[in-house]
Amino acid sequence: MKEDLKTNAGAAPGMGHVDVWVFDLDNTLYPATCRLFDQIDVLMGDFIVNLLGCDRAEARRTQKSMFHTHGTTMRGLMTEHGVDPLAFLTHVHDIDYSPVPRMPQLDAALDGLAGRKIIFTNGSVDHAARVLERLGVGHHFEATFDIVAADYRPKPDPTTYRKLVDTFEIEPRRAVLVEDIPQNLRPAHALGMTTVLVHTDTKYAQIGRDGDHVHHVTEDLVAWLTDVGTARRSETRHQAGGTY
Repeated sequence: MKEDLKTNAGAAPGMGHVDVWVFDLDNTLYPATCRLFDQIDVLMGDFIVNLLGCDRAEARRTQKSMFHTHGTTMRGLMTEHGVDPLAFLTHVHDIDYSPVPRMPQLDAALDGLAGRKIIFTNGSVDHAARVLERLGVGHHFEATFDIVAADYRPKPDPTTYRKLVDTFEIEPRRAVLVEDIPQNLRPAHALGMTTVLVHTDTKYAQIGRDGDHVHHVTEDLVAWLTDVGTARRSETRHQAGGTY
């Protein structure tokens, strides 16, 4: 596993150049232990049962096949069954958001992190807004680049990353992507972005986590961001002192 920067707070290597911070949403900004995807998973199954008239076992098989073949279940249903993506998103995000806690420590860590901040999610803008409201951190982000803005091409489709970069005029070598899925970091690395993996114990988050496309790994995003912000402020003070 890569080094976790929370054990090397004073160095924060390679972060002084960063002026854009791009964050995944689900299981990244809030803990995976909230298990919102358990609720979404059930609703996706319900959607497929109603669409195909099948039992739940077949719906589960179809759902996972769509995910592995097309990147998301929604993309598979759009491609193979002509499903209206907005109807699907509305259905699967009709969940209870109360497991997402208010996180003042995350608010403080983001406040201490200089630079633009953007949400990059395979979910919807509405879903992101509800999550950010629960967390109490929405005011830090200038925009959410969601699956609709991505023309329904989910991460890790490289086309979507290029559109993100073009839309917000991001210089990739001055940007960071923070994600919980290692494979979603590959296109960012290819563009020249610095990549950070928020390690979770979910099954899909284990594949490729030790690859060269993962630059940094942390199990505690708040601590990591706090350490980076502290190191950057220290570096700035040092540089200012050197001008006398």
